[in-house]
Amino acid sequence: MLKRSLPPLAHRLRPQVLSEFVGQEHLLGEKGFIALMLARGHLDSMVLWGPPGCGKTTLAILLAGVVEADFFQLSAVTAGVADIRKIAKLGRENREQGRRTVLFLDEIHRFNKAQQDFLLAPVEEGSLILLGATTENPSFSIITPLLSRARVAVLKALDLDASMDLLRKAMVRLADDYGREISVAEEVLQRIAAYAEGDARRGLNLLEMAFINLDPERAEIAGADLKPLLEGRGLAYDRDGEEHFNQISAFIKSMRAGDPDAALYWLGRMLESGEEPLYLARRMIRFASEDVGNAAPQALQLAINARQAYEILGSPEGELALYQVAAYLTTAPKSDAVYLAMKRVVKEIKKSGNQPVPMQVRNAPTGLMQNLGYGDGYVNPHRDRINPGLIAALPEKLAGAAFYQPAGNGYEATVCQRLQEREQLLRELKSSAAKPADKRSKPGS
Repeated sequence: MLKRSLPPLAHRLRPQVLSEFVGQEHLLGEKGFIALMLARGHLDSMVLWGPPGCGKTTLAILLAGVVEADFFQLSAVTAGVADIRKIAKLGRENREQGRRTVLFLDEIHRFNKAQQDFLLAPVEEGSLILLGATTENPSFSIITPLLSRARVAVLKALDLDASMDLLRKAMVRLADDYGREISVAEEVLQRIAAYAEGDARRGLNLLEMAFINLDPERAEIAGADLKPLLEGRGLAYDRDGEEHFNQISAFIKSMRAGDPDAALYWLGRMLESGEEPLYLARRMIRFASEDVGNAAPQALQLAINARQAYEILGSPEGELALYQVAAYLTTAPKSDAVYLAMKRVVKEIKKSGNQPVPMQVRNAPTGLMQNLGYGDGYVNPHRDRINPGLIAALPEKLAGAAFYQPAGNGYEATVCQRLQEREQLLRELKSSAAKPADKRSKPGS
């Protein structure tokens, strides 16, 4: 029997040292900029930008510990200039004594311009190392002078493997905390991890609820144990028990198949059961590039406009824009040619490495570069439309590569025609260049 009140599981599992931190290898791995910075004994002011539950607060606490700095934590929701002034004063005193001071400001995007302005001086003079956490794009929510004094660290949602590792550790901790050995199948953990969508808190909270609500006579959490918890907490998307990832998959595949009735139905199901509308807007923006592409290039802008319309109007009026763009994307001509081209390009880059830029398409801003041959042979196609001046824009070893292969649907039919005309022109030019010069004497010479 538990005799004390426990803090949330996410708090109990919080790592004590940086090596225990889960995820964010692009920042903390061997070549990550935070790892390199710490290796030099430095900690710069940073904006930690990432989705909920990705570890922003935990990372800030651990970073302060690595550099042995005094750590202060505030929320921009409740803090004000007076709080900043007080901590900045302590920071100046610490600096005079050779100590560092870290201020972690959660939800920094909620500070207005004047409040953010007040942070400039202590950050500039080094009294405070500012670690601001935000889920919003810093380009739009943080003032430019503050961004120029802080690096932006983009944190990613935990991937499935990282989420699974965290859930396995959580099961061990739950057994210790509650004095009860309970098992859980891997497929059940996968369902929890998939539902959490990279939000550690979300997954851990669901796991703990399943753990403590399990019948005392049972020793294993099953998939059926999750259903009432999801429904009771408003986490399930529908009354039939279907999970989030199934419905978003149905929505995307309905649009891809060109079925507007199915697409609008699944969109409505998710909206009516409480899905975040901006999440659906982001998925449609991705769909516009990946599945519609250049068959209807305007699709991307329309999807972005729908997101902006929702942000302006809010719910429920703004949801109409989401329905509108979903119907458009579903009925628009489709092409994944750009998506496949991206895959081919990335694969080739990984395979062939750093190929040199051909001399004729190099920039030549100085006389030295011009003397070295930079830009030689380049002809502006606006000035000479039949000169093959840009034929060799690809690296020599990649000549003839065909990364972009338009499918011919919608606007890409025009693209195909233009590319065919270009290929025909190049063949004619090559054929003309290959013919030997006529050396016969002209009459009367």
